[in-house]
Amino acid sequence: MNPPIRSAEHVAGVWRGIETGIADVLGSDHAPHTREEKARPYPASTSGMPGVQTLVPIVLTHVVNGGLSLERFVDLTSHGVNRIFGLADKGRIAEGFDADFTIVDMKARRTITHDWMATRSGWTPFDGFEAKAWPVATIVRGTVVMRDDEIVAEGTGAPVRFLETLAG
Repeated sequence: MNPPIRSAEHVAGVWRGIETGIADVLGSDHAPHTREEKARPYPASTSGMPGVQTLVPIVLTHVVNGGLSLERFVDLTSHGVNRIFGLADKGRIAEGFDADFTIVDMKARRTITHDWMATRSGWTPFDGFEAKAWPVATIVRGTVVMRDDEIVAEGTGAPVRFLETLAG
């Protein structure tokens, strides 16, 4: 990641930004670099880390622990993106909107492991993390694409549409 989050002070600063409303969006770009790529000396080393798959269980664990409300989590991962970028048909569960959402079990207890990662990198910096909530299904454009840790359908991603281009 650039800039890297190296210390407890940096981590606390990220959470402060989330708690105070400075942060509008919580997301991950997912950089599935191998350990070999990450081990190269700077500046030949790659930036980023595999993260899109671990975001939900890690942040929901923070919700379960009382550090973030579930409503704020939903706002940061869905509504905030819609507000900032003016996406058409995204950011809420409502008639006329794309059915993009994840179903979670807020009582599930699971351990994140390297083996669980569905990425070419095959590793996670969160190996051994004990999650207190877990995604059980992901729906994209109304199609179930993940259920019980298994990819069950190809993604149905498509270019997003922006409200400003539809109005003009």
